Formats: sequence, structure tokens, C-alpha cells
Amino acid sequence: MINQDPIIFSVLCLVILFILYASKLPTPWVKKVFSIFPTMVLCYIIPSLLNSLGIIDSQNSALSVFSSNYLMPACLTLLIIGVDLKSILQLSPKIIILFIMGSFGVLLGGPITLWIISCISPDSVAWSGTNSAWRGMATLAGNWIGGTANQLSMKDIFNVENNIFTIMISVNVVFSAIWMTFLLFLAKHANAIDKKINANTINVTNLIKSEQHTHLPISVVQWRAYALMFLIAVVVTTLAHYISNHIAPFIGTHYPQWDKFSLSSKFFWLVISVTTLSLLLANTRVRQLEKAGTTKVASGLLYFIIANMGLQMDLTTINHFPIYFFIGFIWLSIHGLFVLITGLFIRAPVAYMALSSQCCIGGAASAPVVAMAFHRSLTPIAILLSVFGYAWATYMAWLCAALMQGVTP
Repeated sequence: MINQDPIIFSVLCLVILFILYASKLPTPWVKKVFSIFPTMVLCYIIPSLLNSLGIIDSQNSALSVFSSNYLMPACLTLLIIGVDLKSILQLSPKIIILFIMGSFGVLLGGPITLWIISCISPDSVAWSGTNSAWRGMATLAGNWIGGTANQLSMKDIFNVENNIFTIMISVNVVFSAIWMTFLLFLAKHANAIDKKINANTINVTNLIKSEQHTHLPISVVQWRAYALMFLIAVVVTTLAHYISNHIAPFIGTHYPQWDKFSLSSKFFWLVISVTTLSLLLANTRVRQLEKAGTTKVASGLLYFIIANMGLQMDLTTINHFPIYFFIGFIWLSIHGLFVLITGLFIRAPVAYMALSSQCCIGGAASAPVVAMAFHRSLTPIAILLSVFGYAWATYMAWLCAALMQGVTP
């Protein structure tokens, strides 16, 4: 039984390194495993197995507190400061509209799905407590609008139980893979589909010809860039803690009725403060650090955060899978309808529909894959929209949770 933080930390690092190394092996069966279980999912499952088998005892570990309060805000900071709002606004209005409608499909799809479940099978899910359906779905909303970092943020904001959280991670893995496979299939028949729906492809043709979105110069040498990333992450996290430590107690004292919306939660204001401060920095020269690899550094932090989250989960307690996969199916279908109806109405090409949808559901990790399936020139657009998703997913997922709480019987 391993119960000392330095040893637990070392074990997690070794697990992550092993997974990342194995993911690059050319062996066919290894490739097959990683095609089914992405690296980040394995970074969650393997530590969960170590906990479930009694190899690691993390009950008294301080790593989870450190991860939530410091690594998570730093990770969000590095993800968001790369948002290029100016370039996003210069994109075709159609793809921006589709991306926004796709996000609203997730936002409104959550409460609609929960309302459907309350009508047809109200006894199949929990409606109150830390394992309630709406809390778990709030974390999935964070992922489907932004990414894994936002999902983890929602878990802490709404105090979601590990059991339901693990189910939502599984739902995300299954449906994200199915959805991306479907979009890649559409890419092979994009021209035929565009002709059939009478789409206006002029803008996408011009974007494919243009490489203007790929130029993002960086004027600092690599070691200085990493030093600046560390400094910015620390400063933003510190300021966010200072803000949350003042706002949350004030609301808790003077407006206790707002507690049901988590507005008296310090972690809620920590995430909101980090997001807002990072967006402000994204409009300065700090954004140039994205070219030096802020997303890669953030991904490194994210691997450890996910692995540490896995240690809190006992896989033997997982249950109620079928109903939540049904919930995922309904929810994703609503998102797809939002994108499809909007796309047909504005005569958008299928590339725009697929790209905007994958930027929501898959995020920065998989959206470039779908973009490349249509044309490599669309990849920078996928990255821009996906990174922007990190920025507003916290606000959107919180609103989705509030709406879902409102339909709870």
C-alpha cells in the first residue's frame, strides 16, 4: 500500500511517461489499443486501477488539493492565453455562427435531455446529492463545449461524486469517438454533400487558398518563453485566489440564496477569475507565447491532473451505465440537429458544419484531425475555435448546470 505523497507523485509520473511512450510504439496491437483508449483516458483508468486494487491509498493525500487549486488554474491560464480573438472575428461568419450554435446545442441540449429523462424514466437517475444526474452532466457540458480541463473544473465547482464523474468520462470517450468517425466519413463525401444541399462554398474555397491564419510570430527565445509561461501561470493563479477569497465569502454572507448556483463557492470564482484574466492577457503580446508551446505545456499539466483524478476513483463502484449512455445519445443528437439545421439555413458547406461541431465535442485534441480530413488549410481555424472553446466553456457549462437544475423534479 503506497500512501506517501512523494512516492504517489513519482508513480503517477511513471504511469504518464509509460503511457506516452507506449502511444508512439509502431506495434499494431498497441496502435489498436490506443485507437480505442486515448492517452488521456488511460491516464485516468490506470491510476483508478491502482486505487481499486489497493496498491495506492490516496485518501489522505494532499496531491488532489494541490492539483485542483494550483495546477488546474495554471493549466486553464496557459490554454486560454493563446486565444486569438482577432483572427476568430476575421473568419467567415458562417463558421462562427455554426460554432456558436453548436455550443448552444450542448448548452440547451443538457436540460432538454434531462427533461426527457424525467418524463420517460424519472427513477433511472439520481436527482439530488453529489451523484445527481445534473451535476455529472454539468461536467460533460464543460468537456463538450471546451475540453477536459473545463470538465475537471465543473467537477470541483459542483462537488461531483467520483462515481458519476467516471461514468461521464466514459460517455464522453464513446460518443466523441463515434462522432469523430462519422465526421471523417462525411469528409470523404464533402463535395457530393455540398452539391446535394446546394451549399455556398465560395468562402471555404478562399480559406483553403489562404494561409494567413498560420502566421503567429514569437519574438523570445525558447527558455525565456517557458520562464514567462511559468511566471504568467503563477501570477494569474495567485490573483485568482485573491479574488475568489474575497468574493465567495461576501456572497455567502450577504446572498446565501445564491449558494444553490455555486456562487458562494471559492473554486467557482477561482475558475471564473482565471478565465477572465487569461482572456484579457490573450489580447496582449502574451498571446505570442502560444507559438512557443503554451498548449503543450498545459497538456503536460493536464495529464497529471487527470492521473491524480483517477486515484480518487474506485472502479468497482461504477454502475448505471446504460441510462447515461442513452442520455449521451439524446444530448449529442440535439447538438447535431442544432448544427445541421443552422448549416442548412445559412447554406454552409459540410466542412464548416463538421469543423464547428468537432471543435465543440472533440476540442483542440481532435478538431485538427477532422480539419485535416477536409483540407490542411482548415487546421489553424480548428485550433483557434477549439482554444476559444476553453475560454467560454466555464461560463456556458455553469449556465447549462443552472438550467438542468431548474428542470429537476
